[in-house]
Amino acid sequence: MSLFSLPGWVKPHLYSDKKFVDLSPSEIEILKNRLSSFKSDTPEVSVVIPVWNEQDSVFKTLSSLSASITDYKTEIIVVNNNSSDNTQKVIDTLGTRNYLQEKQGTPYARQMGLDKAKGKYYLCADADTLYPPHWINLMVSPMAKSQQVTGVYGRYSFIPPAGQGRFGLWFYEFITSFIIRIRQRKREYLNVYGFNMGLVTDIGRETGGFNVISDRKYNDVVGSDYDNDAEDGRMARNLMSKGKLELVTHPKARVFTSSRRLMDDGSIWNAFTNRIKRQLKIFREFT
Repeated sequence: MSLFSLPGWVKPHLYSDKKFVDLSPSEIEILKNRLSSFKSDTPEVSVVIPVWNEQDSVFKTLSSLSASITDYKTEIIVVNNNSSDNTQKVIDTLGTRNYLQEKQGTPYARQMGLDKAKGKYYLCADADTLYPPHWINLMVSPMAKSQQVTGVYGRYSFIPPAGQGRFGLWFYEFITSFIIRIRQRKREYLNVYGFNMGLVTDIGRETGGFNVISDRKYNDVVGSDYDNDAEDGRMARNLMSKGKLELVTHPKARVFTSSRRLMDDGSIWNAFTNRIKRQLKIFREFT
């Protein structure tokens, strides 16, 4: 977890803040060719990305995944959740396997991905997150080694807004790492987020999939810190009914995600204090 800068593998996938329309034909062709290696008809792993109006970020996520170094035959699936921008044109241009889910909400998009997935293992990704080269192998490894592990989740860091450094984000991530460990004792499902989790596909389907009590839209993707009845927390609890979750701690499995959700609070400091206040209210339930 870098204190001041992003790791080297992240930078090529940022495309120097380019939009998709700014890519040259050669850049598009290179990316398209790399992605063609992740269209197996008999995959062992399915990586599924729900997307809604992410025309200028999903290609960066796909770029990072196309650089994956993995021992597993892999398919990458994009589920377009009724986008109104040019997201569909982007994923069609890149030749990515994709499906349209017209019913709005992340649970429906993730569920369609689960229904369509052919792999034994299902990895959840998001269209505003970048994935390191060994992410697929490292996330699948605990499930492949032990039948007791029905699901996994990983660590994450934030990409700073343009013109800002990582120090404040690093501090936020450092404190969060302690909260994650505390949550593991009694409410581990609160640690599981849909941009960096995985599961045994059949067990995910058999235990209820990503179906939730209430709908969740993309402007509330973090879910509830109190109960997490969003689809990722619900899936985590389903998986725990058949086995155990495992936190993947290898540094090469750490993903880097957009900090825009933190910025919704106005600043990193506001995001930090607001979340700490919420955690303190329910701290007794973790201990």
